[in-house]
Amino acid sequence: MTDDELKQLVASLAISQKETDKQFKETDKQFKETGKQFKETSKQLKELGKQIGGLGKKFGSFTEGLALPSMTKILRERFKMEVISPSVRVSKNGIDAEIDVLAYANSAINEVYVVEVKSHLREEAITQLNSLMANFKTLFPEHKDKKLYGIIAAVDMSEALKQRVLAAGFYMARIQDETFSLDVPDEFQAKCF
Repeated sequence: MTDDELKQLVASLAISQKETDKQFKETDKQFKETGKQFKETSKQLKELGKQIGGLGKKFGSFTEGLALPSMTKILRERFKMEVISPSVRVSKNGIDAEIDVLAYANSAINEVYVVEVKSHLREEAITQLNSLMANFKTLFPEHKDKKLYGIIAAVDMSEALKQRVLAAGFYMARIQDETFSLDVPDEFQAKCF
């Protein structure tokens, strides 16, 4: 190889190296731009998730508000409850719980009813209420001598889930004509926790 050929080869390699550096810089710029777009998209998705969660919470609150007048009537007239409290939150001994409606009586009827309200009933609601019932007397020792019952009030549910609710020993309330009413067989015996 002659000196001229060697110089041409080195010059050609230098040009190729500059072109490769230019392509790397362009690729790096594209990666940074893609990273910015990804961060922006991620931020937008996070915000959308918050908004959807907020809508779900509002719909849940709407359902609870819709259920309260009907459940109050059922709890007073059928079960003779004296105190009815919506949206009860408690935190004790490392256990946090939220009860949609808590009702109790301190007279000859010495009972407590825990009502879980759902717009669309899922299996988890039964598990959640079972867990709440298991922890109830730890969370509310002032009610430890009372008979404890659970009610699930739902706008929408399958027949199979209704049967699971009843099998778990909970009263079932459903909405009809904008009013909740108990939906249990005549022979139904609720489980006393």
